Amino acid sequence: MVGLLKMLNVPLTPSFAEEKGFEAQGYRLIAGIDEVGCGALAGPLVAAAVILPGRMRGRWTKKVNDSKLVPPATRKVLSQRIQSTAISVGIGTVPHHVVDSQGLTKARRLAMQLAVEHLSTSPECLLIDHLSLPDIRLPQKALIKGDRRCFSIACASIVAKVARDRLMEELDESYPGYGLAKHKGYGTREHLACLHRLGPCPIHRQSFEPVKRSVRNEQA
Repeated sequence: MVGLLKMLNVPLTPSFAEEKGFEAQGYRLIAGIDEVGCGALAGPLVAAAVILPGRMRGRWTKKVNDSKLVPPATRKVLSQRIQSTAISVGIGTVPHHVVDSQGLTKARRLAMQLAVEHLSTSPECLLIDHLSLPDIRLPQKALIKGDRRCFSIACASIVAKVARDRLMEELDESYPGYGLAKHKGYGTREHLACLHRLGPCPIHRQSFEPVKRSVRNEQA
């Protein structure tokens, strides 16, 4: 993985280069935005928008990275640090049935837009992982692998991941037997075995192929 990132010219740890680029243009309230849950078979998409102060200090900042690269216990600590340090944090949640009805790209944009709307302080510009948000009329930049390149996007990734994990742990109590608290709705071998044995539950994404296959088997 490290070698691949180097070949793609993606830094191993996020930097403030993109934030500094906007600051050089006179912007100060810069929101980093990311979403999680894109590849899950069950549960919602969750996005976070994070506006950070201009100067960030502390040893914890060196641990910030794409949430997939940060151990769960460290993610929880970092999420608390980020939220206590940030000027504002917004969370946007889009349920599974909207993913099914609107499609993944529209649902991702909706989750991100909701996260921006839930910020208590209005941003002046946006740094977004991968996508643009055409319905938000603010200067913005979409970054491929943004959660591994841009510090504020990486922070948003961590906050969104911790928030979604907490939701999936709560949903595990409502829909026991699927192991949602463990795999968080992703298509692990354990989850697929439970899906095959029990069939889909109400929060499974009906438009995703492993779930669709399970529904067809039930109807056969």
